[in-house]
Amino acid sequence: MDAPSLHALALLMDSAWPAPDRAESNGWVLRAASGVTQRANSVWAREQGSDSSAQYVALRAARNWYRDRRLPLIFQVFDDPRSAALNAVLDGEGFTRQSETLVMWLEAETAGVMPGHPVQQPGAPESAVEISTEPSAEWLDLWWRVDGRGGPAGLATARTILTGCPSVYALVRSDDGVPAAVGRLALPRGAGNHGGIYCMATRPDLRRHGHARRIMQTLLCEGEARQLAGYWLLVTAANHGARQLYAGAGFVEAGRYLYRQDRPKRHLTGC
Repeated sequence: MDAPSLHALALLMDSAWPAPDRAESNGWVLRAASGVTQRANSVWAREQGSDSSAQYVALRAARNWYRDRRLPLIFQVFDDPRSAALNAVLDGEGFTRQSETLVMWLEAETAGVMPGHPVQQPGAPESAVEISTEPSAEWLDLWWRVDGRGGPAGLATARTILTGCPSVYALVRSDDGVPAAVGRLALPRGAGNHGGIYCMATRPDLRRHGHARRIMQTLLCEGEARQLAGYWLLVTAANHGARQLYAGAGFVEAGRYLYRQDRPKRHLTGC
């Protein structure tokens, strides 16, 4: 099967990483999560038109919504012809471009054993990889220390995002029993038979020991046991090591997006 359209993938991604505070305005989805992750604190222009005047009306409403929450105005903009009018408006307003991200796709029928990984029976992950349907304290601690931003309050918000859709959580330990790597397979309701790979994180001092490969292979086995037809994942364009890992598992690029942030306004001070 072919990869879903970029718009269809955006729908899946929104369901797999649900912001606890959200609203819809002028066909745009406004998302907020106390500043925890760009994705959960950004505008997704789900519906886009070519009328620039309507875009400016929507932009003004979005600015007010995020200002009320004391958050910067950030857009998640997909590399798609549909985004041309929005990009033109954001260019005119001086929005920055940052965090270019690849959307990668894997068809289940092409998912095989990753290079350097022992053959397993379908649906039978290695016994050393721990599987759960809720993120344990150890799982959360490792992921947050590697990828998180903020303290305990931020972690609590992140947990709310993670548990906003059904998921499978994988954790593997090093030889001395400490958590070495984690990952998540998101199974959002209404996503059909697709799953998303998220939160792949390995302790910096335990990298290049195959832990991430074991996590990935286990999550794919979990997906196979649920008869998933395909998987998506997100990786920043600058993360060449992760991109190599995912390519080794058979993932191919299906699209891209980046974040566009409103430039902070300079306030005059003094006399």
